[in-house]
Amino acid sequence: MRPLRYSINVTLDGCCDHRAGVPDEELHRHAAEILAQADALIFGRTTYEMMEAGWRSMAQTGQRPDGMPPWTEPFARTIDAAKKYVVSSTLDRVDWNAELLRGDLATAVQELKQQPGKGLYVGGVTLPLALAELGLIDEYEFVVQPRLAGHGPTLFAGLSKYIDLKLVGRQEFSSGAVAMRYVPRR
Repeated sequence: MRPLRYSINVTLDGCCDHRAGVPDEELHRHAAEILAQADALIFGRTTYEMMEAGWRSMAQTGQRPDGMPPWTEPFARTIDAAKKYVVSSTLDRVDWNAELLRGDLATAVQELKQQPGKGLYVGGVTLPLALAELGLIDEYEFVVQPRLAGHGPTLFAGLSKYIDLKLVGRQEFSSGAVAMRYVPRR
């Protein structure tokens, strides 16, 4: 069975707004390595559209938007090449190496996990909350940024029950960010 892993950047005060992080080359390399280890990515509509808008054009044209440093290119190429599944009840179609995941969320994700391979990754905020509620996330990675944002959104707001986790790995970055990996205690 393929494990489902979740990874997200979060500030010290719990903000997971993608604009609140402190991007640097080392963190982008880490993110590209994580994505490259997955057979496919699972996104909700918002994360899919945000990632497509941010990375697709750069990866396919080789043109970086103004202000984007060259070290973002490997991440753009990695996410562009990845197989993607999009959970959405509002989109009629997707492209960018993606397909819509329809029907019962638990059943659809369980079927993806049953397929052979290295693993699946999920990103975002709303979809991971639903997957955590269903007990479908096998590993959580929180990349804690050395910043206080003073605003939200926050992770897992509205979670109906505690999910106890066990630390299984940690990596420090020169920026002061720390990636911590956890698995659910079962």
